[in-house]
Amino acid sequence: MNAIIFKILRYSGLPWLLRNFIQSNKVTILMFHEFDKETAEQTFSFLHKNYNIIDLNDFIDAIKNNDKTKIPKKALIITFDDGLLQNYEMLPVIKKYKTPLTLFLCSSIINTNRHFWYKHHGLSKPLAYYKTLPNQKRLSELAKDGFIQDKEYAEPHAMSKNQIIEMSKFVNMQAHTQFHPCLPMCEDETAKKEIVESKHFLEKEYGLEINAIAFPNGDYSERDIILAKNAGYTCAITVDGGYNTINSDIYRLKRFSTNDTSNLNELIVKSSGLWYFLKSLAGKKQN
Repeated sequence: MNAIIFKILRYSGLPWLLRNFIQSNKVTILMFHEFDKETAEQTFSFLHKNYNIIDLNDFIDAIKNNDKTKIPKKALIITFDDGLLQNYEMLPVIKKYKTPLTLFLCSSIINTNRHFWYKHHGLSKPLAYYKTLPNQKRLSELAKDGFIQDKEYAEPHAMSKNQIIEMSKFVNMQAHTQFHPCLPMCEDETAKKEIVESKHFLEKEYGLEINAIAFPNGDYSERDIILAKNAGYTCAITVDGGYNTINSDIYRLKRFSTNDTSNLNELIVKSSGLWYFLKSLAGKKQN
């Protein structure tokens, strides 16, 4: 049913109108997590043909200098959250299209066999339930389901250090906390550690220049904004839906979720912002 809906929406002409008359003077940021090489080929091919893809750092500089001339028409920023193992498969496609891309890494999960809690197969309740719990309660509930945050499992979820270093020659690597918690549900010291230590670790152990953080799950509070500023980040990324301009709050940049789709119609609809606005009218969150 969704496939039919996305096809109808694509050929309604609305994504084209949004792309050419609204997005033309905005900066669109897309959120992905992982997809295979074939989906990467299709996705990057479409985006390169229909948008001007820029690096996140170029947008940061434009905001800081209030310089519209640095932003092309139909500017688009591609971001991937978490640093999942499959991201490495995209490297040949990234090289082929010379695609500017920002990848946000969970510093205590990369280069280990630790797992992302939200990908644990033994969860007894919906993901939304765990996100409402205070952090320690969440970890306690997850432990009952067999998930331990520090446990080294048989296979990794995230990329290795060598893979990250290789990709960092072509990809803008940034921070995504240590363990991907729901920051507003963390106590002050835990939130501070997740935000601060992620930056320090990636800079010290990987030699990366860390200036941006993406809030896990898109969850953040005013406290977390302050912690990010104090930690030395110059930019923070949310999953609040919408377009951006050089007048946007640099610590609350908005993104559209693509749901890592391999369906071209869905990609076209979601990258235009149409899906987000339709969901908003229905009182629902983007997916």
